[in-house]
Amino acid sequence: MAADARNPDHPFPSLSARERDILDLMAAGRSNAAIAEALALSEKTVRNNVSNIFTKLQVTSRSDAIVKARRAGLG
Repeated sequence: MAADARNPDHPFPSLSARERDILDLMAAGRSNAAIAEALALSEKTVRNNVSNIFTKLQVTSRSDAIVKARRAGLG
Protein backbone atom coordinates (compact mmCIF):
# COMPACT_ATOMS: atom_id res chain seq x y z
CA MET A 1 0.00 0.00 0.00
CA ALA A 2 1.33 3.44 -0.86
CA ALA A 3 2.43 5.69 1.96
CA ASP A 4 -0.23 8.29 1.10
CA ALA A 5 -2.93 5.63 1.48
CA ARG A 6 -2.37 5.82 5.21
CA ASN A 7 -2.73 9.60 5.35
CA PRO A 8 -4.90 10.25 8.41
CA ASP A 9 -6.05 13.55 6.90
CA HIS A 10 -7.97 11.69 4.21
CA PRO A 11 -11.46 10.53 5.21
CA PHE A 12 -10.79 6.98 3.92
CA PRO A 13 -7.19 6.09 4.80
CA SER A 14 -7.66 2.43 3.90
CA LEU A 15 -8.19 3.33 0.22
CA SER A 16 -5.30 3.45 -2.22
CA ALA A 17 -4.69 6.67 -4.15
CA ARG A 18 -6.30 5.09 -7.24
CA GLU A 19 -9.34 3.98 -5.24
CA ARG A 20 -9.71 7.51 -3.83
CA ASP A 21 -9.58 8.93 -7.37
CA ILE A 22 -12.25 6.49 -8.50
CA LEU A 23 -14.45 7.15 -5.45
CA ASP A 24 -14.19 10.90 -6.06
CA LEU A 25 -15.31 10.45 -9.67
CA MET A 26 -18.12 8.11 -8.56
CA ALA A 27 -19.30 10.76 -6.10
CA ALA A 28 -19.25 13.28 -8.95
CA GLY A 29 -21.76 11.09 -10.78
CA ARG A 30 -19.43 9.49 -13.32
CA SER A 31 -20.18 6.03 -14.71
CA ASN A 32 -17.57 3.28 -14.75
CA ALA A 33 -17.04 3.90 -18.47
CA ALA A 34 -16.49 7.62 -17.89
CA ILE A 35 -14.12 6.91 -14.98
CA ALA A 36 -12.16 4.47 -17.13
CA GLU A 37 -11.82 7.06 -19.88
CA ALA A 38 -10.83 9.85 -17.48
CA LEU A 39 -8.15 7.75 -15.78
CA ALA A 40 -6.99 5.84 -18.88
CA LEU A 41 -8.01 2.48 -17.39
CA SER A 42 -10.07 -0.42 -18.67
CA GLU A 43 -13.65 -0.70 -17.45
CA LYS A 44 -12.71 -4.06 -15.88
CA THR A 45 -10.01 -2.36 -13.81
CA VAL A 46 -12.50 0.27 -12.68
CA ARG A 47 -15.02 -2.44 -11.75
CA ASN A 48 -12.36 -4.26 -9.72
CA ASN A 49 -11.45 -1.06 -7.91
CA VAL A 50 -15.11 -0.26 -7.23
CA SER A 51 -15.52 -3.71 -5.70
CA ASN A 52 -12.49 -3.09 -3.47
CA ILE A 53 -13.92 0.29 -2.46
CA PHE A 54 -17.22 -1.35 -1.46
CA THR A 55 -15.35 -3.84 0.72
CA LYS A 56 -13.14 -1.23 2.37
CA LEU A 57 -16.03 1.17 3.01
CA GLN A 58 -18.26 -1.71 4.15
CA VAL A 59 -21.06 -0.84 1.73
CA THR A 60 -23.02 -3.03 -0.66
CA SER A 61 -24.04 -0.56 -3.34
CA ARG A 62 -22.70 2.27 -5.46
CA SER A 63 -25.25 4.64 -3.95
CA ASP A 64 -24.12 3.81 -0.40
CA ALA A 65 -20.49 4.46 -1.38
CA ILE A 66 -21.46 7.76 -2.99
CA VAL A 67 -23.36 8.86 0.12
CA LYS A 68 -20.32 8.13 2.30
CA ALA A 69 -18.02 9.91 -0.14
CA ARG A 70 -20.20 13.01 -0.37
CA ARG A 71 -20.55 13.21 3.40
CA ALA A 72 -16.76 13.20 3.53
CA GLY A 73 -16.60 16.07 1.05
CA LEU A 74 -15.75 14.17 -2.14
CA GLY A 75 -17.42 14.57 -5.49
